[in-house]
Amino acid sequence: MPQSTSEAGRAMASASTPSPSMAATGARNWRDYALLFALACCWSSTYPLAKLALDTIPPITFIAARSLIAAAFLFAILWMRGVTIPTDAKAWKLFATQQLINSTFPFLIITWSQQYVPASNTVVLASTTPIFAFLITSLITRHEPATLLKLAGAILGLAGTILIVGLDALRGFGSEIVAEIAILLATISFACATIFGLRLSDYDPMVVAAGSLLFGGIILLPPSLVIDQPWTLHPTPTAIIATIVMGIVSSALGLMLFYVCLARLGTLTTNAQGYLRIPIGVGLSVLLLGENVPSNLALGLLLVMAGVAAMTVPAERLKLR
Repeated sequence: MPQSTSEAGRAMASASTPSPSMAATGARNWRDYALLFALACCWSSTYPLAKLALDTIPPITFIAARSLIAAAFLFAILWMRGVTIPTDAKAWKLFATQQLINSTFPFLIITWSQQYVPASNTVVLASTTPIFAFLITSLITRHEPATLLKLAGAILGLAGTILIVGLDALRGFGSEIVAEIAILLATISFACATIFGLRLSDYDPMVVAAGSLLFGGIILLPPSLVIDQPWTLHPTPTAIIATIVMGIVSSALGLMLFYVCLARLGTLTTNAQGYLRIPIGVGLSVLLLGENVPSNLALGLLLVMAGVAAMTVPAERLKLR
């Protein structure tokens, strides 16, 4: 018989939550937050690097290439460390599922949607991931405390994101409703991935990242060969360098840090890095692409930092019991 929603949530929580850890007890230190900031830096580089690469490399080939480059990089490090990759079907089923919901499906959906939705609108819609993670955690899985303080932080972070990308981003919502709904589905997928990813806490984070990226690259390789015919492409040196850097920094190191943060900080706190990526990404875009500094950057940054603080600082430190 199918489980009820609450029974399914309890089952997922018990299967996915690691034994009592810092994520559960709130026993965190500055190193944990440094890891969260490092994750935000790795993933914020996605915006400018993808823009440089996608000029001459089609999306499917680009995602496949960066995944395989990242997997090769991590497998090389694992080989040097003498760490073996699991060969059992259970582990690879977990790797495959995580890659599909955390990368392959949402990235393909967002890439398609960006043909119809302006970049600023996409940033705002994609920034709803922490809110969806809060709702799923609060209403279904209940695998960690989902406090009102964390919800307030998610809302503050979203407001700061809107200010940074510009209030004009709110105009025109609904004009491409199908593409906008698709982006929201992708963000829900990201939120689910942060919860499902807890099931992988028993594995070395580098092993999880390497296995997931290898699966993602192999899945996309056939459509890349059939649709894009990579041998006919003429990518610029800039696009090639951007793809390699993105594979190593954003995909390999970023995904590895993601699983470390999940195990140490939990789902909701790890999602806070989504807001940190916005100001960091804007700064990189200004530095690498020569884009203009948003007029509301200062106020938006204040709201983002307030939101991140509310989502990351344990309630007991604020004496909110």
